[in-house]
Amino acid sequence: MKIVTIHNDKIKNIFEELTQSLGGKIIFDSDEYGLEVNNNFAKGTIVGSSFGDAVSCLQFDMVFSEDVRICIGNPDISPVYFAYCSKGNLAHSFGMSGVERKLKKFQTAIVSSRQNEDNILFFEKNTNTKVTLIVVGTQNADSAENNFLNRKVKETFFEKNPSGNFFYVGSYNLKIAEKIEELNAVTETGIVRNLLKEGILKIILAMEIQQHSDDMNNCLKESGCLTLKEMEEIKKLSDLIKQSPEEPFTIKSLSKLSGLSPNKLQEGFKMIHDRTVNDFITHMRILKAEFLIKNSDLNISEIVYCIGFTSRSYFSKIFKQKFNCSPKEYKFSQNQLAITA
Repeated sequence: MKIVTIHNDKIKNIFEELTQSLGGKIIFDSDEYGLEVNNNFAKGTIVGSSFGDAVSCLQFDMVFSEDVRICIGNPDISPVYFAYCSKGNLAHSFGMSGVERKLKKFQTAIVSSRQNEDNILFFEKNTNTKVTLIVVGTQNADSAENNFLNRKVKETFFEKNPSGNFFYVGSYNLKIAEKIEELNAVTETGIVRNLLKEGILKIILAMEIQQHSDDMNNCLKESGCLTLKEMEEIKKLSDLIKQSPEEPFTIKSLSKLSGLSPNKLQEGFKMIHDRTVNDFITHMRILKAEFLIKNSDLNISEIVYCIGFTSRSYFSKIFKQKFNCSPKEYKFSQNQLAITA
């Protein structure tokens, strides 16, 4: 068991301490730190950024050759940690001798410790673990200068327990996994990248707080949620449709492929995407059509064929519903933009 200790809440210092313990090389670009590690002990990446309003984010995508405990010191402040596990699993305890609680794939944990109580994160050896950790500082949440977000987080999670430890694990949530993928897919650089990531990060934070609220409201009700295995199958199907929306997917073929009943399929897609299976397929086809209009020389009829539709009139109808113009008008506007650029 290896212990990695973080004494500081500043991103720059955190990465310096991580490098001392794990090795690797720090990459810095536009207020974003990255640590790439590839040695006998650890392989993977850790990415971190600080944003306004005392909000920061750390993302781990790591495999360790032995069990690892990351000890996050808490000498002066009591931030709230919002953790989401996209792959593998993670465990947490308050202090080295505290009770160990597990965070499974597709779950959110919200954690805050009393002052001078360390937060311990447990990473299992030989397991690829992907965790997004959003940290919201609350030390000066009562000051006039501080942000509304910090005050509200303090009120939400400290009002009934102002000096004790707080730990919550939510029900499975694939919508957050989708939004984290969107966060990681940002390709822009410089200030544009920073602004986009901050915006998506705050949406993720809002979703995690809403998850807590929904779980508290539903705690006495019968749960109709999907199991972890069912959620994983829905995620695989969603990714498959995104990659190849032109394929002739049907409820029957997807049900056979996943082993899930048609009812479970519909339940899962409505839970994750707020759409039926067929609506999601159509949505992804329209998004691919938009991409082809922008980035290819195909005419509209060729695009209709490429995305799996057989009726140009039907395609035009649903395209206009989404973009408020016909495919031809949309293509013309893109050509005009290219000329003026």
